[in-house]
Amino acid sequence: MESNVRAGVYGGSGYAGLDLVEILIGHPRIDLVFATSNTYAGDEAPGANLRYSTADSVSLEQVDVIFLALPHKASAAMAKRGIDKGVNVVDLSADLRLDTPEAYEQSYQSPHPHPELLPTPYGLPEINRENIAGADVVATPGCYPTTTLLGIYPLLQVNALCEETAIIVDAKSGVTGAGRKPSLATHFAEVYGNLIPYKTGRSHRHIGEMEQEAHKVSDRIGPIIFCPHLLPVDRGLMSSIYVTLNDTMESDQLHELYAEIYGSEALVDVLPAGEQATLRHAVKTNKCVISITPVLPRHAHITSVTDNLRKGAASQAVQNMNLMFGFDETMGLI
Repeated sequence: MESNVRAGVYGGSGYAGLDLVEILIGHPRIDLVFATSNTYAGDEAPGANLRYSTADSVSLEQVDVIFLALPHKASAAMAKRGIDKGVNVVDLSADLRLDTPEAYEQSYQSPHPHPELLPTPYGLPEINRENIAGADVVATPGCYPTTTLLGIYPLLQVNALCEETAIIVDAKSGVTGAGRKPSLATHFAEVYGNLIPYKTGRSHRHIGEMEQEAHKVSDRIGPIIFCPHLLPVDRGLMSSIYVTLNDTMESDQLHELYAEIYGSEALVDVLPAGEQATLRHAVKTNKCVISITPVLPRHAHITSVTDNLRKGAASQAVQNMNLMFGFDETMGLI
């Protein structure tokens, strides 16, 4: 019998890290060796038979794969260490998602800390599983790009979008998407009973990531106009996507298209025609749930929903790891 894969989680006490630890503990082919947290070192990791360690007290010799639920820039440095030691790396930060140092600097306004790591396979399995399978390092997408790209992927695949018209993405995320470190913007008194737009239009750092991956599928699309909002719930993400079709397809044909393309995908559900996707369809699951509404013959509204900590982070990282090691893609996830 093959031995289990030994895994370590860096950043195991953040919101995504906590979900990642929970999923890995239940994975039949994973032995979780360590979870790091400099803040909570010595405390028990919830649901796991181990205590948090500091990042500098664990050894890469102990593991076969590391998951990096670390801040941007810190993650790239740790990825470099892992790669140099021959350890597989699943990165949950944005450090490895953009293909070039120039694209990274444009989105993050600072030089890439390890440009030699780029490009890295983009870890959205439903679109890119062939490049993920067997890879040594994978860049797991963020929650906004995951939800948006899965929402438009079928349209990209058949070149159905009008390239003269913008794709409008009106997105809303629970406050865990901002991370566990407290700030004024995520304080209960600021969030409760409120709905807060931020980095609207084309200023959000994930725009580059979304357009990069969309253009790999189809170069005949308009720009993405993206408006994220902070939603007064703990978790869940909804992208309301407004698209204009070209003359190759009408909106009443979209449901059949989505059902066909995602029909064999275990972690993407297309709802029946006329049913609207809500946060409750996806929260605490490892799936993306999509609904399609024809508006006018050339206009449609797509709702794409995920749990920002699951399919938007932790469970997608495990989905990528399964592909990297040749396991069933959904092992430990359904």
